[in-house]
Amino acid sequence: MKIGIPKETRPGETRVALIPALVPPLVREKHELFVENGAGLAAGFSDDQYAKAGAKVLKNAAAVYKAAQIIFKVQPPRKSGAKGKHEAELLNDGSIYVGYLPPLSNQDVLAIFRRKKITAFAMEYVPRITRAQSMDAMSSMATIAGYKAVLLASENLGKMFPLLMTAAGTIPPASVLILGAGVAGLQAIATARRLGAKVEAFDPRPAVKEQVKSLGAAFLEMEVAEDAETKGGYAKELSAAFLKKEQDAIATRLPKMDVVICTAQVFGKRAPVLVTKQMVGLMRPGTVIVDLAAEQGGNCELTRAEETVHYNGVTILGAVNLPATVPTDASLMYSKNVTNLFATLWPKDATGLNFDDEITTGCCITRDGEIVNEAVKAALKKPAAEKSATKAVRAKAKAGAPRVKRVKRSTAKKSR
Repeated sequence: MKIGIPKETRPGETRVALIPALVPPLVREKHELFVENGAGLAAGFSDDQYAKAGAKVLKNAAAVYKAAQIIFKVQPPRKSGAKGKHEAELLNDGSIYVGYLPPLSNQDVLAIFRRKKITAFAMEYVPRITRAQSMDAMSSMATIAGYKAVLLASENLGKMFPLLMTAAGTIPPASVLILGAGVAGLQAIATARRLGAKVEAFDPRPAVKEQVKSLGAAFLEMEVAEDAETKGGYAKELSAAFLKKEQDAIATRLPKMDVVICTAQVFGKRAPVLVTKQMVGLMRPGTVIVDLAAEQGGNCELTRAEETVHYNGVTILGAVNLPATVPTDASLMYSKNVTNLFATLWPKDATGLNFDDEITTGCCITRDGEIVNEAVKAALKKPAAEKSATKAVRAKAKAGAPRVKRVKRSTAKKSR
């Protein structure tokens, strides 16, 4: 198999889909590697390292796409510049794509993939089963995001995290509240505790209580009346009444906090608003909120993706793509996830993709010119159905509205 590694084109993206250390195992399996010139530089990997590992370094992306039967990427293909060609158009007809591919925000990519009959595998759709843990890029990147969120908070907080006994007096530890105890939340707890902070965590799933306490944090209790987790292991969208109970439970702790790290996300949907504008008003001036759900709308009502918002002395950071701020280790982890998935997609001595495996079918998005993933098809149909329903309501309202007789105004001049 001929594998291509193009340079990422999204602004601010520093990761690379495959690091040099993982080239030799693929070469030993008789695969050919083609890497774009400079693809790994932002992550600390030189072209010379790739060449010594056994990859062929090509001068530009077009050459890589032309040579490859399968493309490994981090970010979805995108159009470069106003007159630039869409990256998806560079893939050879009938080739394979492996990388992130959020369907709702990349419908243009899906359309091109269908037309060119690209077989696409999305890293975020790898099933959350035990056998696929080594391929779970979502968890890998969430680990980094949770770690970096705490460091980002410490940089913006006007006090130190640990308890310090000094000649000038005792400095109390910072109080940190983590909202959501998934992979990112648990890593945020661990990092904040290492820095010496007093940590509390909130999550509507009682099952995570022991994990939170094992990391040295207090668990914020609330009455649980709904199942907050899907069969696939993701948090699920909850009712408005339950969300209000969550907000009430969180609001009681906010006035005592120095830092709030928001990590709650619902796969494929808008993030739940756990901290309203009114709740931010309860917080002390100088408090810092780091919202890891910023790209999904934010857990804080005031969050703006990629922006810093100041409200009543509270700083709200709309954190986006934090793994790209630790590109060396993020690339290493992502590369291992991708190559482990590839080993399942294309087993040793195989002559084609292994569609008998549930992991392969679970993360396959497009194949033979069609969208084959049921979850993606359902997600794409919902906005279309909502749009049709809105049009129908408007048409019905227009049809039932009373007719207004229009009176034609005379253009004749009034006599004086």
